[in-house]
Amino acid sequence: MKKTTVLIVIFLVLFSLFIFNLSASTIESRTVLFDHDGGYDDFLSLIMLLAMPYIEIEGIVITPADCYLEPATSATIKILRFFKRLDIEVSKGTIHGVNPFPREWREHAYHVDALPILADYKYVLPAPVSEPGHEFLARKLRESDKKLTVLITGPVSNIASALETNPSLSTKIEEIVWMGGALLVNGNVREHEHDGSAEWNAYWDPLSVQKLWQTDIPITIVPLDATNHVPVSKEFLKRLAHQSYYSVSDLAVQIWTKAVGPSYEYLYFMWDTLTTSYLGAPQYIIFQNVRTKVTPSGKSAGRIEINESGRPVKAAFNVDVVGLKSYLLDLFKK
Repeated sequence: MKKTTVLIVIFLVLFSLFIFNLSASTIESRTVLFDHDGGYDDFLSLIMLLAMPYIEIEGIVITPADCYLEPATSATIKILRFFKRLDIEVSKGTIHGVNPFPREWREHAYHVDALPILADYKYVLPAPVSEPGHEFLARKLRESDKKLTVLITGPVSNIASALETNPSLSTKIEEIVWMGGALLVNGNVREHEHDGSAEWNAYWDPLSVQKLWQTDIPITIVPLDATNHVPVSKEFLKRLAHQSYYSVSDLAVQIWTKAVGPSYEYLYFMWDTLTTSYLGAPQYIIFQNVRTKVTPSGKSAGRIEINESGRPVKAAFNVDVVGLKSYLLDLFKK
């Protein structure tokens, strides 16, 4: 009887390893150019990319949209140092959108930059490269011997500018993955003289979105339609805090808890982290292929809507919330 039990246990262990290796082998390896704009969830997206086993980061750009640029750059380099990945080049964006983010949101970069867990007073942080963000992206694409994925968790201004100047670079892009838009739900822009139909990453520089939509590059978007399903809940943060003996979990929970307030459950959403999860666990996000058009100006500036004569994109609409949160908790166990 004991021998039979042992054999069953061995079989179950081997079967589990087989299933794990089979599922792992289906995950697509990617080389990624990451363009973010320095919000709490942008930094969490960077942490995710650095923790993902099948992702190679080719370079990082910080766009001065939902952040002040200097603390966002410093915090980015500190996170790279935390992961011992200072070999990854960082560039500062110089393009500014026509509709600035609220100042109180942009201050969040200072909070992350000041975290004691990221401090190391023994060494001076290396400087970012001298190239502005759009030129940096163009060089990285030009020099690459393979197609790259461009992950954008802020506005699309840098890649739109790079492609406008160098249209042939579109052949070097495998896919653009962007957190942006609000297709069948209300936007999150609450500004005077705007009808509230746009999402902020699109509203900051709507003309660049329209320019990007004129390319034939495969575009995957994670709009508010999907991210509205994944608020950063008190329950999730408790689970993450319970594994804070892992240094990456500790860093992640310290950043996320900066975002919560009295209402806790629905103050902050997994906007950028859901988008980044697509690169490591796409099975938890439900997509549809739709055609869309962009409104570049006026009271609906930045609106992206479904239109039969519009540009085809792959858009996220729903989420396996339980599966996604389990994936994130496992990813941060480092």
